[in-house]
Amino acid sequence: MTQLSTVENIQSAPAHGVSFGEALRVWTRVALLSFGGPAAQIAVMHRILVDEKHWISESRFLYALNYCMLLPGPEAKQLAVYIGWLMHRTLGGIVAGSLFVVPGIISIMALSYVYAIYGNVPFVVALFFGLKAAVLAIVIEAVVRIGKRALKNNAMRLLAAAAFIGIFFLAIPFPLIILTAGLIGFIGTASGAEVFKSDGGHGKGAGKGEDKSLLGDELPEHARPSVARALSVSAIWLALWLVPVIAVLLTLGTDNVFGQIAIFFSKMAVVTFGGAYAVLAYVAQGAVEQYGWLKPGEMLDGLGMAETTPGPLIMVLQFVGFMAAYRHPGMLSPLVAGTLGGLLTTWVTFIPCFLWIFLGAPFVEVLRGNKALNGAMSAITAAVVGVVLNLATWFAIHSIFRETIPIRAFPLSFDAPNFASVNLWALALSTAAAIAIFRFKVGMIPTLAACCAAGIVLHLLGAIA
Repeated sequence: MTQLSTVENIQSAPAHGVSFGEALRVWTRVALLSFGGPAAQIAVMHRILVDEKHWISESRFLYALNYCMLLPGPEAKQLAVYIGWLMHRTLGGIVAGSLFVVPGIISIMALSYVYAIYGNVPFVVALFFGLKAAVLAIVIEAVVRIGKRALKNNAMRLLAAAAFIGIFFLAIPFPLIILTAGLIGFIGTASGAEVFKSDGGHGKGAGKGEDKSLLGDELPEHARPSVARALSVSAIWLALWLVPVIAVLLTLGTDNVFGQIAIFFSKMAVVTFGGAYAVLAYVAQGAVEQYGWLKPGEMLDGLGMAETTPGPLIMVLQFVGFMAAYRHPGMLSPLVAGTLGGLLTTWVTFIPCFLWIFLGAPFVEVLRGNKALNGAMSAITAAVVGVVLNLATWFAIHSIFRETIPIRAFPLSFDAPNFASVNLWALALSTAAAIAIFRFKVGMIPTLAACCAAGIVLHLLGAIA
């Protein structure tokens, strides 16, 4: 009887009115549109969940994002788990988080097969060429939209600018930027400093409209933390993560490629602060220099796949795991070994994300009413705007320019575009996509489709390789 009641509760609409079936459809849509790395994925979620569906308020979306930015792993996927959990409990979080990566798993696996057998396929490269142009415009729009709403006073604007300068030009570690911003916001708000108070020129009505949501502002009953719940969550998700790793190590040993994959990518799951961009150099060093799984240029090919397929950018790790096992198959056929290596990599990379959210989010939700903590979170939001702008800039440089020039003159440490290497077709497509989105308010799907079609046409005309 209890189980039947639980199933009925899942299938019927909760208090906020969003049924589980509708949520399933929306999360599928979010997953299929989540191209271009964390900045674009956060933009897609914000547009659909906050602006279009009004599931969750602007302030709560940013609050959840702030927490996810503090965690290791892909922040966009963790944000999906967080919001899914808020809306439909643990099952909602599992569905949102799983759907978020399923299209990427399928796409990267299929492209890994093609890459391993045939190498780069020009038609697919042309399709992705057009896709990148649209994604870049979507990312820039996200920076503008979130920035307008999050940077409400001069202190927040200065923090955003400092975060961008620190992470892009000075290579200051992402965790240090976020923690410093949080500390500044906490102390500034607790002290009652005038500069940390929001500008008052917008009126109260704007705030109410901005925070309109079906979820409301109340703490859901399932979001209340307890020690017993924390212990059970920890036990379940640690077992799901580590039992397969231990089984692989006991069966095959640490010298086998699958044992190496299990250890290496489990380690990645706890040190990937700042998302995929922050960890790519570390992964490339291990995969290319330490283990010899990939050649240097192949890491960039994998990154191109991940940038232009749905799902988190850190899906590039699945490509790395696939190629590692494909080239060291042991008794298996290379393709079977590659498939298992890619899936093992994905498992140990993403399972910890559920642990971080289901364990920590209830405690974070309880603290939402704390004024000083909210000040810290607002400051982190401001820093996040700077970080997202950094991601957008990085993506623009690598999408529009064929070459970059490393600048290493203390304290500066960044890659500048080589303007002589500009790809005029990429620039033209990105500009057209931006005009369509900003000037004519064209939706994401038509813009993506048009740019993909343009990429294929350019390839057929011989304009791009």
